[in-house]
Amino acid sequence: MSRQLLCQDHGALVWRRREYPRRSLVNWEILVFEALSRFSDEKEIKKRILVYAVTAGLAIAVVGLVIALYLGVFGYDIRRTTLHEGRLQGVLEQEPTLRQVVVGLQEKAPLVASPQGERELEEWLAKWGDQKKDEILQKSRQWPITRVFDAGDMIYFIFFDEKEIMRDFVYINAPDFRAR
Repeated sequence: MSRQLLCQDHGALVWRRREYPRRSLVNWEILVFEALSRFSDEKEIKKRILVYAVTAGLAIAVVGLVIALYLGVFGYDIRRTTLHEGRLQGVLEQEPTLRQVVVGLQEKAPLVASPQGERELEEWLAKWGDQKKDEILQKSRQWPITRVFDAGDMIYFIFFDEKEIMRDFVYINAPDFRAR
């Protein structure tokens, strides 16, 4: 569709349209120019269009930034989780003793609790959060010795058998854990 400026009628621009086959039900170009037709100066119309374009560009940039930041946080969280999972899985495969685990994790994840029994473990979990609570309690019933380690951004619950050999583990997100 093509337009020609015919005249100005009481401050509004009057356009003559040449019709071409319609591609859509709504002709957005006409709507934009009709919305801007209250401005009598062509320079003013171009200025308004520029303002709208810049505003739309900024909105798109902000949305893109938010999406990029969200994906970055999501990717970091996955990397962090797989790092801790791999660390604990590697330790578990070696079947270390309780003493070896405490000494081995001393620098990166010091021992913070040695709950004696399910009741004391439930008190710790009530104090620190309910994340994976059922899994932790179920494994503590299966294995007699439980130790809790603080790995900075994760809390490790490591379970040992009666011979003090590491048999299982559960880790939870520490920021959620410390929020309580």
